[in-house]
Amino acid sequence: MRKAKNPTPLSTTFPSPPAGTPEARENQLISLAVDLAEQQLRDGTASSQVITHYLKLGSTKERMEKEMMAEQIKLLTAKTEALKSAKHVEELYAEAMAAFRNYSGQQVDEIVQ
Repeated sequence: MRKAKNPTPLSTTFPSPPAGTPEARENQLISLAVDLAEQQLRDGTASSQVITHYLKLGSTKERMEKEMMAEQIKLLTAKTEALKSAKHVEELYAEAMAAFRNYSGQQVDEIVQ
């Protein structure tokens, strides 16, 4: 690998304000790590592990796995919505049955909820 002529130190960038949550802090650190890896790749000083990591991210297998995960998320969302809908329909049936009992002259003690 060739040596960098003038590597740009990360300390010359403007510092970010401190993160308010652990998730925001994690995102800041991830961003810094990606910026550093990008600079190393541009300068030709990246380690084999960094190069391999980004090569794997660009692979067909990785893209397919991301697509599959996205589809699984959609499936879980659809299942959740279906369960909510089924519960709502069940509640509507119970209310309708109570109304029919009331219309037929039967005493309704308690509405099932």
